Amino acid sequence: MALHFEREEYAARLSKLTASMRDENIDAMLLFAQESMYWLTGYDTFGFCFFQCLVVKADGSMTLLTRSADLRQARQTSNIERIVVWTDRTKADPAMDLKNLLSDLDLLGTRIGVEYDTHGLTGANCHKLDNQLQSFAELIDASYMVSRLRLIKSPAEIAYARRAAELADAALDAAMPLIKPGANEADVLAAMQGAVFAGGGDYPANEFIIGSGEDALLCRYKAGRRKLDATDQLTLEWAGSYAHYHAAMMRTIIIGEPSARHIELYDACREAMGAIIAILRPGTSFGEVFDAHAEVMDERGLTRHRLNACGYSLGARFTPSWMEHQMFHAGNPLLIQADMTLFVHMIIMDSETGTAMTLGQTYLTTDGEAVSLSGKPLDLIVVPAGKP
Repeated sequence: MALHFEREEYAARLSKLTASMRDENIDAMLLFAQESMYWLTGYDTFGFCFFQCLVVKADGSMTLLTRSADLRQARQTSNIERIVVWTDRTKADPAMDLKNLLSDLDLLGTRIGVEYDTHGLTGANCHKLDNQLQSFAELIDASYMVSRLRLIKSPAEIAYARRAAELADAALDAAMPLIKPGANEADVLAAMQGAVFAGGGDYPANEFIIGSGEDALLCRYKAGRRKLDATDQLTLEWAGSYAHYHAAMMRTIIIGEPSARHIELYDACREAMGAIIAILRPGTSFGEVFDAHAEVMDERGLTRHRLNACGYSLGARFTPSWMEHQMFHAGNPLLIQADMTLFVHMIIMDSETGTAMTLGQTYLTTDGEAVSLSGKPLDLIVVPAGKP
């Protein structure tokens, strides 16, 4: 299997990482986040549900410690040359294998950065890691070093994000003919995910969200399907995914005549989206983006119905979430730069009236105005009532 990027691009990414390590006086990084490994080497697996670690030294050398099941996976999907396998056995402690590897790499007594904030390092494995290494080296929480580097996308990454957005649009196109009174949510979901697969895309890093009726007020996936009523509301959040790069979208679709509350909430979503798009450019902080959203919602008396975040960075992500660490929430000082892919969402859930309304799109930042990666408008989608 060919790598998804040119080897020169991987080399440039490694150079950026080692430069950051030198700036932080870090002798080696222990990478546990699968997206970090994928970005740096192309390594593609869901084996991070078990203990594995990519050791990156400041001189640019890399060694992967993994299980036997992922040996060939690493060889065929990555540029990693040295792979060490720890053995599955009763009462195995792969953190001890890691310590032995670090000793072989002459890292005793050094300053080592660790990706702690990742689903690739469980609490149990973290406990083993700290127990083994507490007297071996100085451990530094460097959870966001690679994450920060991944924020700015290369031209090749942007091309994948654009393709992901095309697949997200195709998913909506596939769903729309099926959304009508009497339709089964299962058919809608199958059509959307099928469109992504048919276009050469991947599984997303988390499940598509689908819910109608009362469940339209949920913004997480759950098991169970229902059929749409003659008058109904259907909330969808989905993403096109290509080479693991995501472009997310979100809509609440009205079946039948929208209520006055639906119209009121949609108007708030559209106004808040407009306020954000106007400032979604270099120099604006992530916190200021959230403030623009909150100001619109709060002025309309929707404080208790809105969320405490209104989007996040997107990129190549793995289960269980396509969300990056960097979110639009109050007080986040991170500044927007050109060539970020950012998902902006408006989510209003009025439990008092049982009314849902959402609106979301992925944008590419530039030196000036942000560009929507989706070709779809932000109009309210209404499906006329009719016979099933």
